[in-house]
Order: sequence, then C-alpha cells, then structure tokens
Amino acid sequence: MKVLVLGGDGFCGWPCALNLADQGHDVVIVDNLSRRKIDVDLGVTSLTPIATVEDRLGAWQETGGQPIGFVLLDLAREYERLLQLLRDEAPEAVVHFAEQRAAPYSMKSAACKRYTIDNNVNGTHNLLCAIVESGLDVHVVHLGTMGVYGYGSHRGATIPEGYLTVEVPQPDGSRFTEQILHPANPGSVYHMSKTLDQLLFFYYSKNDALRITDLHQGIVWGTNTELCGKDPRLINRFDYDGDYGTVLNRFLMQAAINYPLTVHGTGGQTRAFIHIRDSVKCVQLALDNPPAPGEKVKIFNQMTESHQVAHLAQKVADMTGSQVAYLPNPRNEARDNDLIVDNRCFLDLGLEPTTLDDGLLTEVVDIARRYAERCDRRRIPCTSAWTRTQAEAINP
Repeated sequence: MKVLVLGGDGFCGWPCALNLADQGHDVVIVDNLSRRKIDVDLGVTSLTPIATVEDRLGAWQETGGQPIGFVLLDLAREYERLLQLLRDEAPEAVVHFAEQRAAPYSMKSAACKRYTIDNNVNGTHNLLCAIVESGLDVHVVHLGTMGVYGYGSHRGATIPEGYLTVEVPQPDGSRFTEQILHPANPGSVYHMSKTLDQLLFFYYSKNDALRITDLHQGIVWGTNTELCGKDPRLINRFDYDGDYGTVLNRFLMQAAINYPLTVHGTGGQTRAFIHIRDSVKCVQLALDNPPAPGEKVKIFNQMTESHQVAHLAQKVADMTGSQVAYLPNPRNEARDNDLIVDNRCFLDLGLEPTTLDDGLLTEVVDIARRYAERCDRRRIPCTSAWTRTQAEAINP
C-alpha cells in the first residue's frame, strides 16, 4: 500500500513511518520540519539527539529497511503542491500527524495560538480539499486527541468512541433517538483545533464520502519502539520541557536527574495514557480496517489506561526515591476529574495493551540518564499560562 505520512518526522510520526515501512508499505514522509524550528524558537532540544532527516532515512536503509521517501512541504500553505503530490503518488492512505501537538505551546502567546489554528485547521482542510479535487479514493487516518471530550466532570459516565446516542423530546410528547458527535469541551487552543478537525471530517465524510478514521489519542509515554532502537540515528524524540514534554515522560526524566517531580495543581487531574508502541500498533490497525465507502467517520479512543497525575508521581517517586513538588497550575482546568473511557474498538481488533509496568518505566528512566547532560534545567518548569490569573499564580 502507498502511504503518505504527514508529519512523519515528529514524535509519533517517525516510529509510525518506520513501522509501516517495516510492514511492507510504500511510505513517503511529508513534513515541513516545523517541530525542529520550534525547538530553535524555544531554545530547547530533544533530550535524545535527533539526526537530520537525511541521516535518519539513510540509517533506516542501512539497517535493511525498505526505503522511505521524503517531501519537504507545508501542508497548511502549499495547497497546489499538495494536490500535485497526491496526483503523482496516488496513495491509498494518508496518515495525518502534521499538526502542532502541544497544548501548553498553543497557549504560550497570541502568536502561538494563531499559529496552532492556522497550521492545524488549514492543514487538515487543505488535505480534505485536495483529496476531493484529486478524485482519489484515499483513506485518511488522523491523530486526534482525547482532549476533544474535555476533562470536566463526566459524572461517572463512560466516554463513548466519538458518538453519543441521545434522546430528543418532541412537542407532542414523543421521543426519538439519534447518534451525534460527542459534545466537545476543549481545554486549550490545541484541543480546539482538534475539535474543529472532527467537524471538518464529519462534513467531508457526509458531503463527499471521504473515508476517514479519527484517532482520539491519550497522552503518549515512552520513547522508542523496537525499530527506533536498531541504530542510534533512528532514536525518537524525548521532549522534557514545559511546553512539549508530556507528564509521565517528564516525571521519569526528572527522576533520572534528581529533580523534584513537578505536579501542577492538586494532582487530581485524571488523564488517559498510551505507550508509544501501542500508538504505532493502533495506526496500523486503523489502516488495516478502513471505513467502507459511504460509512461515517470511524472514531477510536486510542488509549489503554487512565491515571490520576498525583498517583503517577507517587508511583515514579516510590520507584526512584524522588521527591514530589506541588506547584501552582498554569492551566485553567478543574482541580480534579474522573475519566472512564470506552476503547473496545481497538481491543476488538486485537490490540494487546502495554500497561504502566515498572520495567518500561525503568527503560525510560535509563534513556533519560544516558542523555542527562543534554538537559537544560531552566526549561523544565511549565510557564505557559492559560490566563492572566494563572500567570500571576506561577509568576507572583
């Protein structure tokens, strides 16, 4: 199968591209390298050293991997080039990772908010328009987020996979049931962009019969897959800074360098998690099980378990002997929340979840220790505030 991996140079996109090539697919990475440029803007780098795209792809072939193509293209700005690329490559599937992925970065400034919407929404819409204009039958697999549902109180209800069955009362007293997109409750501009994405998918599936799978992913932890470990130049990103580092990886890195584990707020926030290896497997399962022509958007909750942030911190502290530090919360969010998620679709397709066992946690700590000298401690604190009130709390 010919597969374009948009954003294939990024944290989730890179191991996914390797996996698809290893599975025998003809893979082309399409990326504008914006994630590398953001590192320059922020003055921070991945804890793990990331080779150039050319060196990465060369190393992959040297290890015996099937060649992966690369096209430097800005999905949000170069529509005509995107359209021509689709016509030239005629892919059967497109895996869409090409979005600014960090909630804190999206709230850092007005410029970051505008960039996140411009890049994410325009890029997604350009892709859908180009597929329609090309006339190709392309299955789009998009990496969304669990954050479209919001992290307020769901009153113990299980979050379904994308759609909610509601009962609608009529003036005459009768009622009928209907299935609608689960009400969105985004908690950041980043999450808002993913909410807008799902509305675009809903429309283009209905209007143009595009085949789309939207993966509502939880927080990814871990760093490498087996394929990323075949050569040092294939190593994946390890973001630890306050804008791009995800909570569990940050805890594990902080433990590795004897830095107190930073819990922002009460620690009562409950989040969904998935290991990077399972994230890669889920994309493969989605590609292997596309929607039928005319079928509505498939929505999978791409997560394997939920945990409260304070409990995670304590688990890492117990394992490593680290201290836990409670700090003011830069986010405008509930002090605590419940989170019960239905993920039966992937389980029914054969996913065997990777759980939060001590062995894998230790693996991440070992990687962090190996590259500890690359850590800039000044970049660890979370300083991007959601509102002026939060900014005053973290910078009194």
